[in-house]
Amino acid sequence: MTTARAPPGARAVVVGGGTAPAAGRPGPGRDHRRVTRTAAPASSRRGLLLVGTAIVLTGLNLRTAVNSVGPVLQEIQSGLGISSGLTGLVTSLPLICFAVIGFAGPPLAARFRDGHVLAGALLAMAAGLVLRAVAGTFWLFVPGTVLAMAGGALGNVLLPSLVKRWFPARTGLLVGAYGTAMAAGGAVASVSAAPIAQAAGDAGWRWALAVWALPALLAAVPWLAVPRRPGASRTAHTAMPLRSLARSPTAVALAAFFGFQAMQAYIIIGWTAQYLRDSGLDAATAGLLLGVNTVVVVPLNAIVPPLAVRPRLQRPLLVVFVACYVGGWIGLVLAPRTVPWLWMSLLAVGMSTFAMVLAIIGLRARTPETTAALSTVVQGWGYVLAGGGPLLVGVLLGATGSYAGMFTVALAGVAALTATGWVATRERFVDDEVAAREAAGAVREPDAASRPG
Repeated sequence: MTTARAPPGARAVVVGGGTAPAAGRPGPGRDHRRVTRTAAPASSRRGLLLVGTAIVLTGLNLRTAVNSVGPVLQEIQSGLGISSGLTGLVTSLPLICFAVIGFAGPPLAARFRDGHVLAGALLAMAAGLVLRAVAGTFWLFVPGTVLAMAGGALGNVLLPSLVKRWFPARTGLLVGAYGTAMAAGGAVASVSAAPIAQAAGDAGWRWALAVWALPALLAAVPWLAVPRRPGASRTAHTAMPLRSLARSPTAVALAAFFGFQAMQAYIIIGWTAQYLRDSGLDAATAGLLLGVNTVVVVPLNAIVPPLAVRPRLQRPLLVVFVACYVGGWIGLVLAPRTVPWLWMSLLAVGMSTFAMVLAIIGLRARTPETTAALSTVVQGWGYVLAGGGPLLVGVLLGATGSYAGMFTVALAGVAALTATGWVATRERFVDDEVAAREAAGAVREPDAASRPG
């Protein structure tokens, strides 16, 4: 029997039989239920319901601050009086914030209760949404955006570990639940932004951005009532130093895979609505088509994680998603006004790589603590990589006046996503890879010391 090493106050869960897989390679037939993990004593049903509700409500708010920008991007550019290059920065800024602020997740969770960290982040998000909406200049819009992204950044990195900690046997289900909520919130923000801006009259784009402060405030409330995880200790949060994951090829591949899929998503969210408007569609229709994209994502985010936790389905799913990306982008190039709903729907299917990678993060670590570290590294560095995509699109558009650069960046990103995703879907545990590299280094050092000088 294989047991996990448990932190103080927790019990080890026996998972599977036989010998442990060598070098992080699960034996044949092992699935996510047989992954070594640490669990605390059982919690009450009421407590689990409260945590599940808080997770889903947080997911609902993770993309509203981002998706509400694309449909009114032209109005924001005019209202702030900024260039195409700075407009590209507007679309990349959320990714930069997700990367930088996300790295603060594990240290904050180690010092404070997870619920308090997320409640504070959501309150900061609400304040930032209001500040961004009333900003008169670009340089006030920037700090408002940074605050607005706090909830999204910390939610991104902490939710996967919270799911593994509180619901270790229901990872696919809970990732699907908050992923669906995330897509639903993004869809509503995309569809409603342009109508809200039009209904509000002059400078209506400000109302289209500010309205999402209210659901962020509501999502903060249940986190204040969530107790510390029974049996958990603060020291458990520091089980895996972030820098050590650089020794794991799987962690590096996951970070790159996450980055390239996020690059796709934020080019779609930030630029396709404007591209459709410049192709002859009105603002409301372009926003509606972006909404179609995010609506299609909603059920997929519920379906994909339970499928993605099955190792044999991961690479077939990847192939399907890549094919949909290619079809969607080529369709928008060749016929942006002919069945644009089809092209946006195909891109939505491709964007299921996000739900897939969230599920895989939990499968590549043995404990909730390692999951938190892996989630932080994968999403932090992934968003750094992704941030260059939308920014580069804006720079190329300003320099050439053509969207050819957007399609070049997008299709090159699909190729890179395919290669890194293929590596990330290998069955490995990052804990084992790090331990193996550290053990190999420890063996080499005595050998080197024993050689004659």
